[in-house]
Amino acid sequence: MLSERQELILEIAVDAYLKTGTPVGSKAIAERADFDWGPSTVRAELGALEREGYLLQPHTSAGRIPTDAGYRRFADRLIEATPSPAKSPAVAMGGLAQARREVEDALRETTAALAQANDLLALATAPPVSTATIHRVEVLLLQPRVVAVVAIADNGDVAKRVFTFSSPVDTGLVEWASSFLNERLAGLGIGSSMVSSRLQDPELGDREREFLTEIGTAIAELAEATPQQLYMDGTGRLLSESHAGDIPHPDGVVSALEGRVSVLSVLRSALRERSVFLCIGEENPEPALRSVSVVGAGYGLGYRNLGAVGVVGPLRMDYAKAIDSVRDAAGELSRLFATVYEG
Repeated sequence: MLSERQELILEIAVDAYLKTGTPVGSKAIAERADFDWGPSTVRAELGALEREGYLLQPHTSAGRIPTDAGYRRFADRLIEATPSPAKSPAVAMGGLAQARREVEDALRETTAALAQANDLLALATAPPVSTATIHRVEVLLLQPRVVAVVAIADNGDVAKRVFTFSSPVDTGLVEWASSFLNERLAGLGIGSSMVSSRLQDPELGDREREFLTEIGTAIAELAEATPQQLYMDGTGRLLSESHAGDIPHPDGVVSALEGRVSVLSVLRSALRERSVFLCIGEENPEPALRSVSVVGAGYGLGYRNLGAVGVVGPLRMDYAKAIDSVRDAAGELSRLFATVYEG
């Protein structure tokens, strides 16, 4: 367990390295105006932190740089800190919940805003259909013989079908079907074997039963939605010269990200967390991602997470900004889902 002094020295050392990219020596730390310990004391503590695995010395007589464990300790303390109530305009998503009502647009806007705010690659996952439930079903009479059925899941997936009947459809039948479907199916899991049984009722007349059989295919189409979509923005930022010295093999990183499987696996970890999630360096399960860090957070409806947003960047990234902006983005998306799908 680190002492309070060691925690402070580690925080100063990591923060200085993040800003300068050069090893941090004991003299630079001791000369801080707000610091009370001399170079010899700082040097001893830096040695202790190195033995604990939080810092390393690139070569003899050089200062120290953080290890993956050092970055982890630094970032964990940032997450534990109380978030600032003030939001950066670049991270506030431009009133996302008010400006966007379509989930795809919201996710694209989120990744674009995160990428720009952090100058990193940003990611967002749409909720997988396996976690979704039927939120609402609308049955609409467009023309005397044309009926539209719109089935909406709480993860934003929408199935829309238009049916043309051989004769005019009774308005009362359409209104009844909308009420019946919502009463029977709202809250039911997508793809549940119970969907078809919920549409069965021995008290239904032939006309109602035939109508439900015809339009029920629109409900089934929700289960055929893409299992999970990944939105990315800022690939060029990750490959830019500003990060060239911090990511040894950026092409391999981008290839792994575009392969999607590995990064989806990492972001799924955020779904199990109630706060910001970090995967730093060697913690990444995909070898190609072990030269970068992933900062992510889950978003959802309060009682469960549905998807995740995050940024990918070098180990030497601005963790404070990344954590705050990812946390804010997840909050905006959660509010959007609450407004649209629970409102």
